[in-house]
Amino acid sequence: MVTHRQRPATAGGTMFVNLEDETGLVNVVVSKGCWARHRRIARSAPALLVRGRLERAEGVINVIAEKLEPLPLSAPTKSRDFR
Repeated sequence: MVTHRQRPATAGGTMFVNLEDETGLVNVVVSKGCWARHRRIARSAPALLVRGRLERAEGVINVIAEKLEPLPLSAPTKSRDFR
């Protein structure tokens, strides 16, 4: 499930999404191009299926998104979205 969506003005169009399930939290980095291709899904889906590559740097693990698909789940709450 999507818990946060952030698109800071200083990130040059990059979107940051946090996904959470019963096993924990994962950070997803959505490039400007990926965002443009999957904008409708990225903005509205309460849960996402993300295809991408794993990035490990300085003890932090991120998924660099290449494709986003809606995951058909009902969400009891909405994500907290920031700009």
